[in-house]
Amino acid sequence: MPDITIIPSENGPYIVSGPVAIVAPDGHVIDHPDPVAMCRCGHSSNKPFCDGTHATIDFDGTLAN
Repeated sequence: MPDITIIPSENGPYIVSGPVAIVAPDGHVIDHPDPVAMCRCGHSSNKPFCDGTHATIDFDGTLAN
């Protein structure tokens, strides 16, 4: 089983590391670094990747559990 880790950063993106494939809706695989920062606030202009917008919109990433 591949060692994949997803860590929600405090009030920021998900940090994803390990051998993951990010596949676009049209089916093509999107190249990315390892680890990769994935948008969690929904406001990135570079979705699905984080572009730092969370810091300018006062995103509250408090986890529910």
